[in-house]
Formats: sequence, C-alpha cells, structure tokens
Amino acid sequence: MIKIFIADDHVLIREGFKKILREEKDMCVVGEAQTAAEILERIVQSECDILVLDLALPDRPGLEVLRESKRILPHMCVLILSMLPEDQFALRALKAGADGYLSKDSAANELARAIRRIASGKKYVSENLSQDLLEKVRGEMPVMMHEALSDREMQILQLIASGKAISDIAAQLNLSVSTVNTHRTHILEKMNLHSNAELMRYAIENKLV
Repeated sequence: MIKIFIADDHVLIREGFKKILREEKDMCVVGEAQTAAEILERIVQSECDILVLDLALPDRPGLEVLRESKRILPHMCVLILSMLPEDQFALRALKAGADGYLSKDSAANELARAIRRIASGKKYVSENLSQDLLEKVRGEMPVMMHEALSDREMQILQLIASGKAISDIAAQLNLSVSTVNTHRTHILEKMNLHSNAELMRYAIENKLV
C-alpha cells in the first residue's frame, strides 16, 4: 500500500485528490495539511511514502518546504502538483529534490499514474515537459531571465507581479520592508529590468502568475 500525504491550502482541492485516490486499491491517504508548518509537523507522524505538495503555500515558499521535507525524511518521495506551468517551474522543482511534477489540470487522469511511477523509484514528468527538458539540456532552448533567480526572489517576483505592495509582501513573508526591497533590486538587476511594471509584464507574458 502506497501511503500518501496531501499538502494544499485549498480544502476542496484536497478533497478532490482524496476522491481520486480512493478509487485506487494500492493507495491510501494517511495525512493532509494546508500550511508549511503543518506539513513539517505531520509528515513524520504520518509515515508517508509520498508527499503530494502544492508550491503555492501561504506561509513559506513551496520549494523551501520541499527541501526541508526531504531533509527530515530523505527516503520520502515528493510529487509537486501545481497550477503553475510546468515548463516554467518543473525544472526548478526537480533541481530542488522533487521526484515529479504534475499540473493540476492533468491530475484527474495522471495523479495515480504519477504516484505509482514515483513509488517505483522513477521520476515523473509529462511527455511534453520531458521533451522541453531534453532540449534545454542540449542547449536548443533559450534560458529565460527568471531562471537566474533564487527561490525567494522568484516568490517575491510573483507577489509583485500579482499586484501586492512591498509592505504587504513583507508582512506575508514575515520579512522587513528593507529586505523585500533588497530582493526586488536583485531581481531587477538579474533580469535587466527597471520597474515593477516591467516585472509584471514579463511575469504575465511568461505565465509566472
């Protein structure tokens, strides 16, 4: 029996995933959480084999939670299940230690298959993404400007692009306004941009929000 822990901040999405997995005789859901703090507290007690993790958590960047979860339970597999486009975020997640990446749009048809593949010790990405990754490795696809950003910088870019004020971002991430402004400066420098408006345009054009 594959033991699964579901981490998503939307209760309806968690219920939907559980409904899908109840149809699978070789799987059971042993825990769930909606925040990073709950995930890190509960996964050890759950003794799960696979953590199904959303990247858009309310209290910490999803990739930070991914790394911390793997540190706590090195043998646990992690499947990222996200609304964020796989062509923009999957490689970052795989580099951070994820065992697979699945778009929520494909969950109804692919979730059980992805879990079984990961449980067997293999990686899971969609066929389209595997081709994109191969082209990137070969150098046939251009490197995007945002790929130079750290996980925290990427999170702040997304929040700025969603229209949040610097003070609101600082409060949400429990950072000082000065720290957020420093991150913003680094983002603009790395991406050769000059304003929040340019950041927002880039993020929208590249489906980062």
